[in-house]
Amino acid sequence: MQGFNIIRKISLLFLSSVLFYACNSNTQVVEPSISKSEKLSMRNPVVKKEPKLYRKEISYTIDSLETREKVDSIIKSYPQEELKTILALNRIEKNQLRPERPIVLPECPSDEFNTYSPFPENINFLQCIPKTVLISQRVQAFGLYENGDLVKWGPVSTGKNSTRTPNGLNYGNYKAKRKVSTVDESWILPYYFNFMNFEGVGVHQYALPGYPASHGCVRLYMDDAKYIFEWADMWDVEGFRIARNGTPFMVFGEYDYDSEKPWINLSQNMKANDLTQEEVNTLEGYIQEYQSDPKNFKNIASKNAEAELAKA
Repeated sequence: MQGFNIIRKISLLFLSSVLFYACNSNTQVVEPSISKSEKLSMRNPVVKKEPKLYRKEISYTIDSLETREKVDSIIKSYPQEELKTILALNRIEKNQLRPERPIVLPECPSDEFNTYSPFPENINFLQCIPKTVLISQRVQAFGLYENGDLVKWGPVSTGKNSTRTPNGLNYGNYKAKRKVSTVDESWILPYYFNFMNFEGVGVHQYALPGYPASHGCVRLYMDDAKYIFEWADMWDVEGFRIARNGTPFMVFGEYDYDSEKPWINLSQNMKANDLTQEEVNTLEGYIQEYQSDPKNFKNIASKNAEAELAKA
């Protein structure tokens, strides 16, 4: 019986290693029965270019909110959850609803908030990454993915024109439930999660005014900041060395500071805020960078093995 248990544990260790290597494109595996072209195809799976092909049709209208009475009417006309959806679509807080400030309205608000996501429900090339944070500067929104499946999205406010948020692939570093801004000590940043250590850039709760307004960080609603704070992973540090990267934060896209807010365009085209092909190409480049960094894969096999052995 003792010999059987030893064999079982060895099998679990082997299985865990196989699962790890399947998602690490840096690993060279000899597979005589698979051609070179087939291997390349497996390493670079075909990207689903129309991931929202079957989603529900949504119609939007624009309300210019001419008077204070019209603003009050909007607030009173919608149930709380539907009003939250409208505010999120316009990247604002309720106190930012003001006369002569046009907003986009869905004609038939849905209870399912992900219905309005500018991000696809699934992204094939993210399927081997346990957790991914996407931040689109063009449409001022974040998307959270688990193994390529969208689990949450929401509005953001990135850097203003003079202090833009840098694009690129970064990783969750450290976090704090309450952080004091280094720019102004009167600015308190709840649920701060840094992803650019030397630049001091992270996500956190702060007012969303309906346009990019920060000094480089990514502003979020309180609920969204708390969710990311608890959901994303920090780095693993050994001494002064990063042993393992945290959750990847991928910032991409360019906000047009001189044009109409991009969500206003939804009234003409419900797909106006969807990922563009250029943005998909950028994300694919980030994935290649992610796959080439060994700090994204270190200790995965051993941790999986330990978990399996604990169950045995």
